Amino acid sequence: MKAIRVHAPGGPDVLRLEEVADLSPKDGEALVRVEAIGLNFIEVYFRLGLYKPAGYPFTPGGEVAGVVEAVGSGVTWVKPGDRVATVNAQGAYAEKALVSESRLVGIPDGVSTRQAAAVMLHGMTAHYLAMSTYPLKKGDTCLVHAAAGGVGLLLCRIAKRRGARVIGTVSTEEKAARAREAGADDVILYTRSDFVAETKRLTGGRGVQAVYDSVGKTTFEKGLDVLAPRGTMALFGQSSGPAGSLDPQILNQKGSIFLTRPSLFHYIVSREELLARAGDVLAWVKDGSLPLRIDRTFPLAEAAAAHRALEARETSGKVLLLPG
Repeated sequence: MKAIRVHAPGGPDVLRLEEVADLSPKDGEALVRVEAIGLNFIEVYFRLGLYKPAGYPFTPGGEVAGVVEAVGSGVTWVKPGDRVATVNAQGAYAEKALVSESRLVGIPDGVSTRQAAAVMLHGMTAHYLAMSTYPLKKGDTCLVHAAAGGVGLLLCRIAKRRGARVIGTVSTEEKAARAREAGADDVILYTRSDFVAETKRLTGGRGVQAVYDSVGKTTFEKGLDVLAPRGTMALFGQSSGPAGSLDPQILNQKGSIFLTRPSLFHYIVSREELLARAGDVLAWVKDGSLPLRIDRTFPLAEAAAAHRALEARETSGKVLLLPG
């Protein structure tokens, strides 16, 4: 079988398609024939060495959708032929992947494997942010950075489902239109306007109840200034770089605000929570209430080009790698 391998940290060119040994499922595992792979910024961090893999060489990625090809002993929840998706594959950039059966979710009829690969990580991230980290409610206002990104578009839609007012930040008019289509009530072009001043103007100086920030370095500190008293800053990414250190006293000075650095994997620790979150987002995709934007697809062999597009912020929505 073929897989992308990384032998040392570096730029996109370290992503190399190689022939590797076939896989066999162990106890409690399923072997999935991969049909679509979700590209996520965390894989850039691992490629660069900002996040440390277990060792080199390694195959990046965790989000896949496909068909169960074989199962190990003790597997009871899935069988060969089942369509499944996961965010916990053991090396997703490959033609086949091993997954613990407890981390697999069945794909409902009416949802394609491409749709499943496009929504599992981004959709469940938007789900936990809007429904658990700071549970939005009617009357709340939130600020969504990168509102036309993969998580951003889905977060706008889920926030509107919760009855919140959504302010989004984007870089271009084209992305602003996409954010509005996804439900953003107001959109700030941060390339033209200061988002702090604009957010305060839009809220009459009251600020927002929640800031959802996947950008990090260039937005984090300023984002603290737009929170209402006892508001929540959810810093869930760092596409522009690490946010840096913070004196906890600042949280008091800015209104007894809350700061959290959440990760999806802490919000799907149990199988029950995984099934609940995935069940919601896949059902919403099926009934059409959570439309997906698959920005583009790349053959698995062109993983380096996909990473370049993601890092250059050329994409809006989800990028998929296709092994076929």
